[in-house]
Amino acid sequence: MFSNYLATRPGFKQLAIVLLAGTMLAGCASSINPISGRKSYGYAWTPEEEVQIGRESDGAIVAQYGLYDNPAMATYVDSLGQALVAVSHFKRGDVNPVWANLQFHFRVLDSPVVNAFALPGGYVYVTRGLLAYLENEAQLAVVIGHEIGHVVGRHGSQATRKQQFGMGALILGAIGSQAVFGGNAAENVLNMGSQATQLLFLKYGRDAETESDQLGVEYAAMSGYDAAQGSAFFRSLKRMGEQSGQSLPSLMSSHPDPGDREVFIQQRAARYQAEYPMNKIGQASLFRHVQGLVYGEDPRQGFVENGMFHHPQMKFSFPVPRGFQTINQPTRVVMVPDNQEAILYMEVDSKNKTARAAADAFKTQEGLTVIESGIGQSAGFSAHYVIAEGTDEKGNVLRLRVQFIEFDGMVFTFTGLTSQANYASYSSDFVNTMQGFRRETDAAILNKQPERVAVLKAPSITRFDTLVSPYLNGSGLDVLTLAIMNQVDSSQQIPRSAAYKVVK
Repeated sequence: MFSNYLATRPGFKQLAIVLLAGTMLAGCASSINPISGRKSYGYAWTPEEEVQIGRESDGAIVAQYGLYDNPAMATYVDSLGQALVAVSHFKRGDVNPVWANLQFHFRVLDSPVVNAFALPGGYVYVTRGLLAYLENEAQLAVVIGHEIGHVVGRHGSQATRKQQFGMGALILGAIGSQAVFGGNAAENVLNMGSQATQLLFLKYGRDAETESDQLGVEYAAMSGYDAAQGSAFFRSLKRMGEQSGQSLPSLMSSHPDPGDREVFIQQRAARYQAEYPMNKIGQASLFRHVQGLVYGEDPRQGFVENGMFHHPQMKFSFPVPRGFQTINQPTRVVMVPDNQEAILYMEVDSKNKTARAAADAFKTQEGLTVIESGIGQSAGFSAHYVIAEGTDEKGNVLRLRVQFIEFDGMVFTFTGLTSQANYASYSSDFVNTMQGFRRETDAAILNKQPERVAVLKAPSITRFDTLVSPYLNGSGLDVLTLAIMNQVDSSQQIPRSAAYKVVK
């Protein structure tokens, strides 16, 4: 939460307007397909619009997930990505100058989810969660090459055209919670990141995914990597799905079955063996950067323990209402009951310097009827609260309590929102959380550290489960999870001096 402490809120409304306008106005745009070299139809946007959409959307994605704070890793991923772009179809023959001059951007997101995706216009993202499950640089090259393939193939523009107005409408729905009385706020906040991500990056058809797999292998092979290594990563995805009881890990469910992709990648890689050296694997280079990688949720950015949300870096805590689910986002903490009849969230007010000024500004919002306002209580910090009502677009009367709290030179805003009829049921939860905000002084909380990936070497020929057994209790992981992370079987014999990953 609150990456870099005062991360600005994403411009989802601006993004939605751009996307919706592009969907409605572009019609069925035609241009030269960068891969085939032939004129093609079925694009929702022109090349110039795709670049604009990527630029507008990038800030929203970064604000939603946060960047992993490791400059060496960021440089490493970007360098690899730029090398793959250099052999892509955008750099071949007579292509549209927009594509020939397109600047790609590669980001490492601070998310434990195993995922990678791309925006139109040259923005490619991998998560630190994905990096932990890769075994060598060749696999990373295939994954990044796949995402470059989505950009080169203009799959986002094609998918949007097929979905017609659905994308714009759904993204507009996803930003509804940015307005105080905009629709089902609880549902919108819960889905804001995942909806935008899935709609923009994961709703491609099987043909588009297959084409990107093909391009990922091709670009990796042309860059000298043993592209067949990529198949082992997709075997890991399949194992992760089997372990969790799902067909695929979270946020990758619209991709083709990883078992099929494993075979496909091996077959495609074999076609390039006679044409390119394909001798780079790069386990050592990847592992140098993976060493010390944060694994799982990072408690320094906030965590819930015994009914309290703690933020060690910013040194505050507050109680989470019983029965509420907590969603810790880079720019705010969201709490929602199972029935989603209410929402309670906290964020930083970057526009006002005092709680009083923030409260006064809030009360001037159009369509807002102030019922009560005054000085609030929050562990001795200067605070002001406002209770107000308004009507959403469906005519439902909603009531909310907002409390502004001055803390360490910032104004923290708590907003509790539900229907007028349900307010009595949730008002005490809102008040208890807002008034329970306090400075964190517990040294054990303040010094909480994340678990990290450690790369070790086998001292002798040893079964994998025996090698990792000393590290199971500390990390809370089981043998199977670590085996999947290392792309081995639990009982497999590991050679002497072979590198393997644990979490500690």
